[in-house]
Amino acid sequence: MQAVADGMARLIEHLEPEGNLDSKLERLLESELKHRLVRYEFVDKQLARKYGRSFDDFRDNGVVKQQGYSFEVESDFWDWEMARDGIATVQGMFNELKGLASDR
Repeated sequence: MQAVADGMARLIEHLEPEGNLDSKLERLLESELKHRLVRYEFVDKQLARKYGRSFDDFRDNGVVKQQGYSFEVESDFWDWEMARDGIATVQGMFNELKGLASDR
């Protein structure tokens, strides 16, 4: 395993004073994943509220085409798709982190 630079170790100790390095890093990773998940879920909910439908319904019913491929609607589509992908990715990373923690 790689060593953590002294400066980084001090910052980690300041943020997470309890436990060994692995448990500190695990808590920091979990916190960052939660932060990202909240951000992605916020975008998903805001756009669902804006369009009054789920992303799948928005995509499957061709709302972008119905709206004449306007910049706003296309931009919303890509932001929404990225948020949905981000949610799935972060959830997968949470599962991976839980698996790593249980292996210890």
